[in-house]
Amino acid sequence: MLAPRAVRLVGPIAGLLALAVGLAGLFGPARGPVGLAVVAFLAAVLVFLLVFFRDPERVIGAGVVSAADGRVRAVEQSDGHWTVSVFLGVLDVHVNRLPLDATVESIETLGAGFRPAYRPEASGNVRRRYRLHTEIGSVDVVQITGIVARRLVSFVSPGAGGRKGERFGMIVLGSRTDVVLPAARVVPSVRVGDRVRGGSSTIARIVP
Repeated sequence: MLAPRAVRLVGPIAGLLALAVGLAGLFGPARGPVGLAVVAFLAAVLVFLLVFFRDPERVIGAGVVSAADGRVRAVEQSDGHWTVSVFLGVLDVHVNRLPLDATVESIETLGAGFRPAYRPEASGNVRRRYRLHTEIGSVDVVQITGIVARRLVSFVSPGAGGRKGERFGMIVLGSRTDVVLPAARVVPSVRVGDRVRGGSSTIARIVP
């Protein structure tokens, strides 16, 4: 299954590529190695688009769930908050999901530059912050661009409500998603290097 907005973003392109692969498959081999190379290239591009924009269904996890697929790059406490930062590789699912039942209070685009997302200084990159009202108070989810991933897509607008695990956006071609939680209400349950899946992996346990 493709991400909902991805159908509109790449559906026509994927359709044309599929048609081109079919036609090239019929007529390309007659042109020898060059024709076969064209078929292989078009097929590879089509497969990449289908893999990159996939959006599998998930069984929603307990507690605070990850907003993204990928590998945990940092679990840090500062100024009364825990930040769980997940780096998304090119082959990860790039749809972002709500970490808790929430109402979107605000969406703000901040920062400048496109430094590699795995570096600490990438926190100042162009990014989009979603401030959420949840059962544990204010929670921020931040989509962060990288050196390649420069397009942030929102599926929601301020005032929208959603259930835990519902899709709220995606990052095209990367790259990092941070979840910022009130330290007094949660205990992190992941460590640096852990693999997580958006909507299903628990990243923090809620405490009274």
